Amino acid sequence: MAGLGIAQVRIARPTDKLGQVEEFYAKGLGLPVLYRFENHAGYSGLMLGLPEDGCHLEFTSHEHGSPCPAPTRDNLLVLYFHGDARMFEVVEHLAAAGHEPVDAENPYWAGVGALTFEDPDGWRVVLVPKPVVLS
Repeated sequence: MAGLGIAQVRIARPTDKLGQVEEFYAKGLGLPVLYRFENHAGYSGLMLGLPEDGCHLEFTSHEHGSPCPAPTRDNLLVLYFHGDARMFEVVEHLAAAGHEPVDAENPYWAGVGALTFEDPDGWRVVLVPKPVVLS
């Protein structure tokens, strides 16, 4: 197979804390809000941009509730940075908003200088100071 021909990737999940989740991902992590919608067939939500134009995070909330318990502490969104300085800028934004690192389940992350944070729903985001080199 020559390739899948995938044009975009969107990771989506529900939340009952849409405003707090937006605060964490947009203001804390600095991801741009690409699109916002309200009361579309009972759903409201927003899409946030990731480094590539074809990658998005989407969070939705339904008018009748959108509970989404967090999975295990090893289900992660991992964001790799181009160096410590940029990563620590984001860490400072998160700290200013009251978010402190939590211990990673897997000791690998501490070994590479990564820091783990929980979003308002308890989902984990790992900030890594440099990209992984796949060989």
